[in-house]
Amino acid sequence: MKTFRFETKVLNDATLKYAADEMKVNQEYVSLKVVEEKHGLLGLNKNYVVEAVVNFDPINDSIRFLQMILADIEIEAIVEAHRGEDNNITFTIDADENPILIGRNGKTLDAIQTLLKNYINIFTDEHYIVLVDIGGYKEQRKKQLEILATKTAKEVAKTRISVCLNKMNAYERRVIHTKLSDWRDVTTESEGEEPNRYVVIRPKAK
Repeated sequence: MKTFRFETKVLNDATLKYAADEMKVNQEYVSLKVVEEKHGLLGLNKNYVVEAVVNFDPINDSIRFLQMILADIEIEAIVEAHRGEDNNITFTIDADENPILIGRNGKTLDAIQTLLKNYINIFTDEHYIVLVDIGGYKEQRKKQLEILATKTAKEVAKTRISVCLNKMNAYERRVIHTKLSDWRDVTTESEGEEPNRYVVIRPKAK
């Protein structure tokens, strides 16, 4: 939850606007709470110590954000969310226009996911791992990557020769690392610079 503490002489709409501007969010998400009153000599010149709090629900508010984006491009869709462990949130979108929303090689989907991550980061200092899946694309892609990881790992373990996979985004690299994390014969490492980072599968030293 994002908070901001400041001191003011008055409590009015301008105070709320100041807090919202400082926190770079819309006023509708901000609430103010007086945490201390300071009085000057003879009780004059009262000042307030105020704490501004951003009231943001990472699931419900994010669903509304995604629905707004879809409405703007005139696509009707069902948007749902599931919160897992360690602040993992998976948002699923299902529409008749799934291929359009996914885009070539999932690039449009990745753009939507990045947009949502940036939106959430505006309102909270907590770290959320956000995944957006459209029409089961990410789940199917995960299965394909796990098959690739297993096949390549077996080859590396047999030949003792490292293999560089094609460039992948952070989610895809994480799938590879996770799949092979408990393998005894190989190890994985990401190399290169974004957006051209890739995974290298290497044999473990014996």
